[in-house]
Amino acid sequence: MSSPLRPKVIDLYKQLVYLGREYPAGYEDFFRPRLKAAFMKKKDLRDEEDIKKALLHGDYIIKELEAMYYLRKYRTLRKRYTNEA
Repeated sequence: MSSPLRPKVIDLYKQLVYLGREYPAGYEDFFRPRLKAAFMKKKDLRDEEDIKKALLHGDYIIKELEAMYYLRKYRTLRKRYTNEA
């Protein structure tokens, strides 16, 4: 892996680990093994363009996780403050 992209990949991994702590299916049993497997599958990438594509896909995953967490918070608050069962 080229030197300028290595810190970006490490930062992406750290962000995903942090976001994965709240994953509904579980962190230790579900999220962490799949995250590690996804990164290990891409460990042999050498082309800069391929690495950038993988980083963009990782950013997309981060946005999807954040959206899922916001939706969960919204649903919880809505359930808490409305009279609907």
